[in-house]
Amino acid sequence: MKDNKDLKLAVLIDADNIPYSNVKGMLNEIAKFGIPTIKRIYGDWTKPTVSGWKSSLLENAITPIQQYSYTTGKNATDSAMIIDAMDILHSEKVDGFCIVSSDSDFTRLATRLRESGMLVIGIGEKKTPNPFIVSCDKFIYLEILKVGDTDLPGKKDFGVDLSVQSEATEKEVIGKDLINLFRTTIDDLADDTGWAFLAEVGGLIMKKKPDFDPRNYGFLKLTPLMKSLDKYFQIEEREVENKRIKHIYVKNI
Repeated sequence: MKDNKDLKLAVLIDADNIPYSNVKGMLNEIAKFGIPTIKRIYGDWTKPTVSGWKSSLLENAITPIQQYSYTTGKNATDSAMIIDAMDILHSEKVDGFCIVSSDSDFTRLATRLRESGMLVIGIGEKKTPNPFIVSCDKFIYLEILKVGDTDLPGKKDFGVDLSVQSEATEKEVIGKDLINLFRTTIDDLADDTGWAFLAEVGGLIMKKKPDFDPRNYGFLKLTPLMKSLDKYFQIEEREVENKRIKHIYVKNI
């Protein structure tokens, strides 16, 4: 398996269902998962509703694909994206796909790509239907990417205080369902003493809940999120021999 930074990704954007306001933040997020070697955006560029995208295409090297709306009420853009995705899949030029849309019509496409061994990342608004979200390996909400354009509480000249919640976007409530997800995941990975490596916990949580992201709850990282739940979980930092890093372990209380 290639390292994430070496993964070649095809980025396919549905201009009809995604706002253009945070293109740079979206591409920066995608870069965390690999190299976007193919970047295409689909829409009917004769319509004024997608005109806002045009200024961003050259700046970010995104190739516009024209798709006329031949029939009222039918989304020709979806069909064009699906056909292109399958062509790219069979060309064997990429290791994964990033589908940028809030449309559930791409649910079957995401499932089909994963069946072929592709990494599938979804990006869309919080209104995205759940079937599309769970069909992806990872789903990221556009709303949390806007945090990068806003000063975070606790931000200092030398960095960011990760223990401070961001109020730059509306936070989701940490409810019983999330607490139970944490508890069961820790139990799944815990050793005989009940401790589990937090990095592995985070990885398994994302497999169970593809749209999980600490930023949804106002935290930049998983560690400060878990530390805020000290009523339910115990955190322990362990030094690694001959290394200037610490491993974080977590245990149910």
